[in-house]
Amino acid sequence: MALQDIVEQTVSGLGYDLVEIERSAGGLLRITIDLPWTQPQEGVAPVEQFINVEDCEKVNRQLQFALEVDGIEYKRLEISSPGIDRPLRHAQDYERFVGHVIDITLKAPMGAAAGGQVHASRKKFRGTLEKVVGADGSVGWQIVWSDAPPVKPGQKVSKKRVPPPLQALGFTLDELRESRLAPIVSFKGRGGPGGTDGAEIGVEGDANKE
Repeated sequence: MALQDIVEQTVSGLGYDLVEIERSAGGLLRITIDLPWTQPQEGVAPVEQFINVEDCEKVNRQLQFALEVDGIEYKRLEISSPGIDRPLRHAQDYERFVGHVIDITLKAPMGAAAGGQVHASRKKFRGTLEKVVGADGSVGWQIVWSDAPPVKPGQKVSKKRVPPPLQALGFTLDELRESRLAPIVSFKGRGGPGGTDGAEIGVEGDANKE
């Protein structure tokens, strides 16, 4: 069985979501997991829950056994929670993080789609994720941003200064090469529906070699 299938079946079988699989130099196999997310009911405040050390240890033990049974080679196994640059891979991830700032990389330049206001060869964008529902009920996505320079602490901004207009770029998930939460550090956490506190925890285990 392929590594992706083994990890996905093991993680989901324990009640978690698989976020990412990474193989690094030195034989490190890093698995990022998260708690399942469900759309909160309208008018009900979402309850934030986060992966803890016990969750990582549970997945670590089960994965070590599963990988050994299938003969998957690795030297160190690391199970961790998503960091502040959590990847977005599925439609549910976009539903969860509407209103958050994300970084996207397109497979092909789409400058013209932003009204010609960006360089035609540009592929990387950062903006606030928004959900767009069409008249026919179809769901789309866009990011919205402003090219206004960030205001430094203590800096006075003239009330007469006209801010640059907001720009928007619509996209489909098939047009993305990569998409992640923007790694913006906040001591108050990301907040909002399905927010994450930005803290990353994990556990490691060595492969059982005789």
